[in-house]
Amino acid sequence: MLRPVVAGLDGSRESLAAAHWAAREALRRGLPLRLVHAWEGLPDTAGSTGLPEVRVPQARARRMLRDTVGALAASYPRLDLSSEQVRRQPGPALLDEAAHAELLVIGSQGLGAVGGFVLGSVAMATAVHAERPVVLVRAGETAGSEHLPDVSGHVSAGTAHRDVAVAVDTDGSCDDVLDFAFRAAELRGAPLRVVHAWHVPLTHGLPDARTRASFRQEAERELAALLEPWRQKFPAVYVAATLHEGRPAHVLPGAVSGSGLLVVGRRRRHPAIGAHAGPVTHALVHHVTRPVALVPHDD
Repeated sequence: MLRPVVAGLDGSRESLAAAHWAAREALRRGLPLRLVHAWEGLPDTAGSTGLPEVRVPQARARRMLRDTVGALAASYPRLDLSSEQVRRQPGPALLDEAAHAELLVIGSQGLGAVGGFVLGSVAMATAVHAERPVVLVRAGETAGSEHLPDVSGHVSAGTAHRDVAVAVDTDGSCDDVLDFAFRAAELRGAPLRVVHAWHVPLTHGLPDARTRASFRQEAERELAALLEPWRQKFPAVYVAATLHEGRPAHVLPGAVSGSGLLVVGRRRRHPAIGAHAGPVTHALVHHVTRPVALVPHDD
């Protein structure tokens, strides 16, 4: 049975952009799309309460989901689309959905128009606990945003896709991250930009030119070795590997500028440590305005 692409919906501009992004991604992958609206304020039966202060937002929630389904069906007629409203807190509901999804797509940095939950906090809490990839989408993301501008500089859905960018760390396992990134680039017919940050450890003091060149060459060798099997597995994907000197959290947000999708890893952590976004992931999520895919991986 195919795992669906799941999009969390709350009526905000961010979640509506996420739903449309999820629809396009589902079509690219040949998968169904499932829309989920989770809100504790929904009625627990098919009936509705007589209190207007409760009945009005419930009706608004139903209309929001109905209108979104209609808009997606009109925009993407070949899409296999289903939807559900669940009477639960958004965070736990989305985590349960993610467990059975190919990927979960949610809005980022938004205030929910229906139910009133802050989608930004829910998005990050979900992304750092989910066992499946989570894509965070901001308001304003459109089909044209995924493509390069046309010859006049205007947004267009008819030009080539922007490249997919992936941030990698050569010190740990990142197979799941690279697999997601290469497949995303392959599906889009887009180049893959692999970015890696390196620096001379502080234990070496103030490095001279020879020391810096030595560390850079070692970083180049490690990155080339990491990518070689993936180049062979995805021969149709053009790969541009770039190295940037400096701390990852400082240099990587600028290094991925202009991409259509950023893929970044999130280490799975032992429950005693607790799940949280590391400094690099945190910097990328909060400074990159394009969709960001957080892919969980082991150390």
